[in-house]
Amino acid sequence: MRQLDPQAKILIEKAEAAGNPELYDLEPRAARELFLDLVKAVSVDPVEVDSVIDQGIPGPIEDITLRIYRPIGAKKNPPALIYFHGGGWVVGGLDSHDGICRWLCARSGCVLISTDYRMAPEHKFPAAVEDCLATTKWVVSNAAGLGIDGTRVAVGGDSAGGNLAAVVSQLAHQSGGPAIAYQLLIYPATDMTMSEPSHQELAQGYRLTKPLMEWFVNHYLNTDSERTDPKASPLLNDISCGLPPALVITAGFDPLRDEGIGYADKLSAAGVETTHICYDGMIHGFFGMGGWLDKSRDALDYAARHLAETLGER
Repeated sequence: MRQLDPQAKILIEKAEAAGNPELYDLEPRAARELFLDLVKAVSVDPVEVDSVIDQGIPGPIEDITLRIYRPIGAKKNPPALIYFHGGGWVVGGLDSHDGICRWLCARSGCVLISTDYRMAPEHKFPAAVEDCLATTKWVVSNAAGLGIDGTRVAVGGDSAGGNLAAVVSQLAHQSGGPAIAYQLLIYPATDMTMSEPSHQELAQGYRLTKPLMEWFVNHYLNTDSERTDPKASPLLNDISCGLPPALVITAGFDPLRDEGIGYADKLSAAGVETTHICYDGMIHGFFGMGGWLDKSRDALDYAARHLAETLGER
């Protein structure tokens, strides 16, 4: 039987005692400000990298800002990870995920490219998908100018960002490019119908609640019928061999647990090289809680090591 990690239990208790409003009771702008404050309170201390620069690139509708992290002592033409932040397609951004991006960059030896995609409700589905796919195409096409190996470009993200990474991998495969070498999926949202048992089992008490998840989805999608669109719910798409190798990380006390496991199983059944690890005592968002949770730092290190090994940096 799963047991909640003691550190995660204390974190939940402290969060509840703080008395902050629920994100779903706020307007999106106020929710973004509170989310950033909450993330900064539990994130790892910034890890040193060689450089961090912001760069704008052309997007489908407006310019997309990328934050590019380069590791200290990088080899010539290193691989790159394009990272899509989590936050339910509504909150989060370059600053909220700076700690994760620095850690993965420093520990993997990869250039990390964090993507400031358009968010809901100002920009509804499929705006985020379009921006993330456009970013991936731009990075691969401009690999030489970025000083990276264009044949070793990975995509990844957590939660909503994991959803976007999975969708981009599918779309790139279906359209014949760009070639993606690897996908890092951290507790990805893969089924907007939210019909898996973990959504009922863990609907309250573990920070990502059913009302909050519904708030995110309702802001992101235009209509309920889009819940079954494969560009919103990659688990519901036909999966074929030829998708890039994947690492899927799930958490035992996460409402998204079962759809993450289901996606890993579906990839594996299709012949895609897939590694799945479930951190049984952890909650949704733990990957970004390295300032509080030992298992968060363990998972960050595991992901960085797996990324480096798969892309040939170790």
